[in-house]
Amino acid sequence: MKPIPVRALVTCCTAGLLAVTAAVSAEESGDAKTETAPKTYPPNSKSNPLAPAFANVAYGEHERNKLDFWQAESEAPTPVIMILHGGGWIAGSKANVSRSPRFPNLRAILGEGISVVAIDYRLIGKHTEGVMPPVKATLHDAARALQFVRSKAHEWNINKERIGSYGNSAGGCSSLWLAYHDDMADPKSEDPVARESTRLWCAAGSGAQTTLDPKQLKKWFTNPGYGGHAFGNYAYGKDFEKFLADREKLLPWIAEYSPFALVSAGDPPVYLFYGNKPPALGLSTHSIHGATFGVGLQKRCAQLGVECHVVFPGAEHVPHKTPTDYLVATLKAVG
Repeated sequence: MKPIPVRALVTCCTAGLLAVTAAVSAEESGDAKTETAPKTYPPNSKSNPLAPAFANVAYGEHERNKLDFWQAESEAPTPVIMILHGGGWIAGSKANVSRSPRFPNLRAILGEGISVVAIDYRLIGKHTEGVMPPVKATLHDAARALQFVRSKAHEWNINKERIGSYGNSAGGCSSLWLAYHDDMADPKSEDPVARESTRLWCAAGSGAQTTLDPKQLKKWFTNPGYGGHAFGNYAYGKDFEKFLADREKLLPWIAEYSPFALVSAGDPPVYLFYGNKPPALGLSTHSIHGATFGVGLQKRCAQLGVECHVVFPGAEHVPHKTPTDYLVATLKAVG
């Protein structure tokens, strides 16, 4: 059984929490008060990247085990958002986080009193020789980075309990894996980092894949082509029929590395955003970033009593417009 994370499951319905709370000042007349405009922040950009407080900090032994940390100004320990870049687990870099508006606005998050960490990790094919399945290296790097950040709680003024993860595409799948996996802490380890928890307070993703099961992918999409490369011997975006044919022998790995298979009662809440609408019958050619991924996981979470928000164009009853809004609200919720 997974330990139930200590949290108040508070649903915050205030949208746009990235805008700093409007300041209220007294007018010259005395008691009358007016609201000032919400504060805005420059976006992430190549021309104006925000330098981290600590850059290229090693969290593991591999050359790709590096992270950048942006520290929010705060007397009290701050929550943290850990950003996992996308790229199908075969490409991508943390260097893009401060340079691209596709990632959460770093200045706005820091303005909310939340620190940020972005990590590099081993990429499938380039850095996973001898590791089976290859995705193990990628996901275990994310877990190790989370443990390392917790180990720096005192030095970096971090609230180690309130850490959320965000990722786009494969990074979103990794965030879900962290959210749903049993705690990998080893309390008997001689390594103090390994003794830290790998559990999250919450997680969010954009265009995240929620399953690595080829049978499920075949059911959800008319033209699936993703997932096999996570387990080796299958080219990225190809060899799906071979992947499907080999499913039975891959089931132990699917059970260990597919978020859909891992989720269970007591897991932390998640928020998933997609740029397309789910098809009426759950079928679509959007087999990499389709909203069907989110809808399918949401149904499973509803059965287990696990909080799962799925947002797409036209979705109703959306309390948070973006993953960042959701993470800020959840990490700062009172309780």
